[in-house]
Amino acid sequence: MKELISIILIGIALSMDTFSLSLGVGMFNVSNKKALKLASIVGIMHFIMPFIGMMVGSKLLQIFEIKYDILLGFILIIIALQMIIDIIRHEEEKFNLSIIGMFVFAFGVSLDSFSLGMGLKAITDNIYMAMSVFAICSAFFTFMGVVIGRFANKLLGIYANILGAIILFVLGLMHLI
Repeated sequence: MKELISIILIGIALSMDTFSLSLGVGMFNVSNKKALKLASIVGIMHFIMPFIGMMVGSKLLQIFEIKYDILLGFILIIIALQMIIDIIRHEEEKFNLSIIGMFVFAFGVSLDSFSLGMGLKAITDNIYMAMSVFAICSAFFTFMGVVIGRFANKLLGIYANILGAIILFVLGLMHLI
């Protein structure tokens, strides 16, 4: 039971960046259908990435010296810039997160679960249960972030869109520093 609680808490912690970024995405009136697609893709990536991290392990980090925070920072800034461009063009109501954009988003927010996967066997022997918990938590928080972000947009309008872009940009900078 103690192990399960630890895994759930790790799953929630892994999902916090997804939640905060989903708030920004939701401010652009993403439909429930797209929110479910995005949540599903993020959940799948949070299942796959720890497994890949576990399989690839420290060898990949030694060979390429991957810094996932820097990659995530660039992804967040690119998304924020796309949002700002849409605001300037007055396309905030037409913001369209394509399937490729969803995969890029999911990849970016699941990089931390990749690194966690490298040490997953030290946390639990039941890796498939842990990966399932990570997937469920991240999918749930992604969907809730989009829904809450959409609600904030209805209350605040264009200011919420600007705030969402600023949040993504600042989070991107924080990952780069």
